[in-house]
Amino acid sequence: MISPCTLGLRIKSYQSTNVSKQSSWTIKHAEDYYGFKRWGGNNFSVDPQGHLCVHPKGDHRKIRITDIVKEAEASGLKPPLTIRVQDLLRHRVTQINEAFRRAIEEEDYQGRYRGVFPIKVNQLREVVEEILDAGEEYDFGLEAGSKPELIIALALLENRKALLVCNGYKDEEYIELALMGRRLGKQTIIVVEQLSEVDAIIRIARRMGVQPHIGIRVKLTTAGEGKWADSTGENAKFGLTASEIVLAAEKLAKAKMKEALRLVHFHIGSQVPNIATIKKAVIEATRFYCELKRMGFPMGLLDVGGGLGIDYDGSRSAFESSMNYSMEVYARDVVANVKQLCEESKIPVPDIVSESGRALVAPHSILIFEAIDRITRDESLTQAPKAKSHQIVRELEAIRKNKRKFDPLERYHDAKQKREEAHARFSLGNLRLEDRAMADRLFWDICRQIRQSLANGTEIPDELARLDSMLAEQYVCNFSVFQSLLDHWALDQLFPIAPIHRLNERPSVQATLVDITCDSDGKVDDFIDLEDVRRTLALHPLKPGQPYYIGAFMVGAYQDIMGDLHNLFGRVNEAHVFLEDDEEDGFYIEESIPGYSVERILDMIQYNSEDLCRMLKRQVDKATKADSVRPREGVAMVDLYERLIRGRTYLIPHREEKSSLRQSRPKLK
Repeated sequence: MISPCTLGLRIKSYQSTNVSKQSSWTIKHAEDYYGFKRWGGNNFSVDPQGHLCVHPKGDHRKIRITDIVKEAEASGLKPPLTIRVQDLLRHRVTQINEAFRRAIEEEDYQGRYRGVFPIKVNQLREVVEEILDAGEEYDFGLEAGSKPELIIALALLENRKALLVCNGYKDEEYIELALMGRRLGKQTIIVVEQLSEVDAIIRIARRMGVQPHIGIRVKLTTAGEGKWADSTGENAKFGLTASEIVLAAEKLAKAKMKEALRLVHFHIGSQVPNIATIKKAVIEATRFYCELKRMGFPMGLLDVGGGLGIDYDGSRSAFESSMNYSMEVYARDVVANVKQLCEESKIPVPDIVSESGRALVAPHSILIFEAIDRITRDESLTQAPKAKSHQIVRELEAIRKNKRKFDPLERYHDAKQKREEAHARFSLGNLRLEDRAMADRLFWDICRQIRQSLANGTEIPDELARLDSMLAEQYVCNFSVFQSLLDHWALDQLFPIAPIHRLNERPSVQATLVDITCDSDGKVDDFIDLEDVRRTLALHPLKPGQPYYIGAFMVGAYQDIMGDLHNLFGRVNEAHVFLEDDEEDGFYIEESIPGYSVERILDMIQYNSEDLCRMLKRQVDKATKADSVRPREGVAMVDLYERLIRGRTYLIPHREEKSSLRQSRPKLK
């Protein structure tokens, strides 16, 4: 997937991947190339030894990510490893509440901000509990979109001042559960997504003797932008049209439940890159709010939904992987526009609710995985073709030597045509395997020569701009895209990816990443660039016996929950990290959570591990009786099978020698 780009953008992308142009490599070059300061803000830096550090609170205090990996490994948790930087998560909760507090103060806004976290973005207990604890002083609440999520929210949300917003499709059990929250004194609001829900809420509320608090989700004409734009606008599956809102209002008035309607809600999609779209949606929704207030409903709350973006590529633009605004600008524009329209309509301003899930949880989670092998194109030639080689081979050798001084594009076209001819002849049986292999090696050597000759070029033809991706190595990485980066595979979502050490060394290998699943789609071959997409990422050569760790950043939203069990790899290990209050740059792992074992995964798909062990032992016994397996070997086979069924699903890389990361055990902090 290429962004809406021109040839010029592709040329820029090609040049930006060329890290060999720098005369000397410094950690500043690493920060610029991988974009740590652009997309990470004040939360990431590179230390003089080339280690990537995280700054959980955006200040001077930092933690080496490799130190977290070492400490996790010492407790038995090896990569792939999800690191949850809990202080960073808490910091994001504080940031959004303080952004709205300042905006309300600056605009002299008479309402307040009442944020909620949409559980669907990350339902993990440790995440939800941390958000509620950090948001306690702000009366930060929760949003649920299903019965299971509502069950979580009712139990965890004990703050009587915090909102519990109930979205999604609703059956009678869902409505009863929400109304039970009202009976318990919770500020539960049932948001009407479909007109039919109004009758159900009225009927069940009467039966239970509960006065409901109701919201209406409006179906705006304003459509979102970015990857989720199609889920919004007039064709969205959720929300009421203007005529349906009038009908809903009439139903509530007829049922003598006008006092129940308290909230207007809208949602214009996830990761909205353009602040102008948000402004337009806020203005339209505020009009609905003012009209319902004019019709005599108490109202009091305007829920602006989600959409607050994350700047994944650091370009601060309207590109789909970025956002052309900050959290502070978002809060200020929401507050200012609501105030202006309410003043024009002579309507008291509402309290403002937002459901900004991605913006809260995405930054706190880092996926660490190891590059364990590499797949390369044909190696460079070590000797010239033999004199008796096929004519096509000799012609490719002539192109390689370029005695006629053809320009790069002509050389490429000629070499490509000769290689295609070689493949066709081989398929017809007119070319020997040795000549076919030599033709391939010559072609790739020509491509390498051309790429090298263009290293300092300013204008590169489109075809030649693709040479980096054509010649890229593939780094085999010990993780599953389908489990841990599902949005990359399913939606072409870009995540910042970079090595977490050796950043003081020049990365000399252009590479893409492939995972260990048995699926050709298990790969990452699109990487962030400024308003564009890189086809390769510059990485360091792998060193025998030494691990090479790579991080995928901002993966805290949706990836934990939406990951699947492709190849039965399952959840990875987790380490939950906090800063040590009384020690400069100290940290501790508060909680370690092992990833799925083979036994657990098998149980999830209806296999009983004991039954499997018995079945395997029966086959071993049969082989032993037939003298095809010795008794001692049979026992070892069964022991191995039983041990592995209790073990982890991911690979255990072989170490031929001690690695630099393991030479000294980290000091426990």
